[in-house]
Amino acid sequence: MSKVLDRVRDVAGMALVEDVGAVIEAACDMSGRFGRGGRLLAFGRAAAAADAAHVAVEFTHPVIVGKRALPALCLGADPSLLPVLGRPQDIAVGIRPAAGDFAAARELGMLTIALTANEACAQADHVLPARSEDPLVAREIHITMYHLLWELVHVFQEAAA
Repeated sequence: MSKVLDRVRDVAGMALVEDVGAVIEAACDMSGRFGRGGRLLAFGRAAAAADAAHVAVEFTHPVIVGKRALPALCLGADPSLLPVLGRPQDIAVGIRPAAGDFAAARELGMLTIALTANEACAQADHVLPARSEDPLVAREIHITMYHLLWELVHVFQEAAA
């Protein structure tokens, strides 16, 4: 069983390597929004709501000395708060979003980023898929993605300073 799981992880990890350009583009756009006073508003469907909280904490409480805190809020599993709390310069990050979750955010002009597994999410500005049928492996890929986003946003922030 372990060899099967290792193979599933390897395939998903290699797919992430192939998709790294999309992660870099999303981080660059996020950095621009933060530079204009934007905030990150994270939400996640079902169990992914806990990951949304993790994303918000990563940005507001950097664990690496010298990295600045960036404004972020967790909306839990409730993307309906996006039009209430969102502003045009903000960033909506949805983990395992449902169809239509970003509609109000896009109307406001927010940057939208979807971390997906097998969900269709064509309405997001950046769709970053975890290419795995296994939900636990997909979650591992999402965790890696949002840590990459955090690190790359700081790289772009430092380059702009």
